[in-house]
Amino acid sequence: MRFPFPSWSPMCRASAAQLEVERHRNSGPTRQLNLDLGRAPAFDLEDFLVSPSNEDSFRLIDRWPDWPSHMLVLTGPPGSGKSHLAAIWAQHVGARIVQRDEAIDPQALAGTAALLLEDCDRTKRSDASLFHLINLMRDAGGWLLLTARANPDHWAIQTADLLSRLRLATLSRIGRPSPELVRAVLVKLFADRQIRIEEDVVAYATLHLEQSLEAVTRFVQAVDEAALSAGRRITRPLASATIAALQHDD
Repeated sequence: MRFPFPSWSPMCRASAAQLEVERHRNSGPTRQLNLDLGRAPAFDLEDFLVSPSNEDSFRLIDRWPDWPSHMLVLTGPPGSGKSHLAAIWAQHVGARIVQRDEAIDPQALAGTAALLLEDCDRTKRSDASLFHLINLMRDAGGWLLLTARANPDHWAIQTADLLSRLRLATLSRIGRPSPELVRAVLVKLFADRQIRIEEDVVAYATLHLEQSLEAVTRFVQAVDEAALSAGRRITRPLASATIAALQHDD
């Protein structure tokens, strides 16, 4: 599997956000109406921005099926983009996705050629069901991708045999987003909403937001809604008030 995605040089990484800001500066005040239809997270390939914090994991996902093993554990802090990257893999290989709260039926899933298990360190699935599933998938030559915040040694695993199996998996970790990535994602999310955003707002939000893609997404939605409610454009003071309100809610 080779994604049709550009290989960014370090110079491209550093300048991408600024290029986007300049594009917006020259694009006019066009924006779309916000109908608040409950935007779902965009997990498409074109929505994933490669940066030093996620590049190794991206390249490993891109190498499929040339993986060191048939089981990969993808870890990273909340809001680092691991679920996004895992969803890209699942879409391209046709994997079945099992979310954190879904139960595992090993026999029913054993014939699946590729399987994504989300949030494996925060699930109530039994050790026995996961151990059985891993064995069945291995015997059938299936592909298994598991996401978690930490590697299996830090999961609440009580079964030594299961931990032993998981330790045989290939491990890949996505780091916390860099300021450059946070900046680029900010610009992109505003662009997706067709909002012209000023450089000082981007710079302020990049500096004061939690370095998390989840926090960036929440901020863009909240500040957009605040601007619409007030009938004003998005300014640095509005961005500051929005960030303070979000931090208070947390």
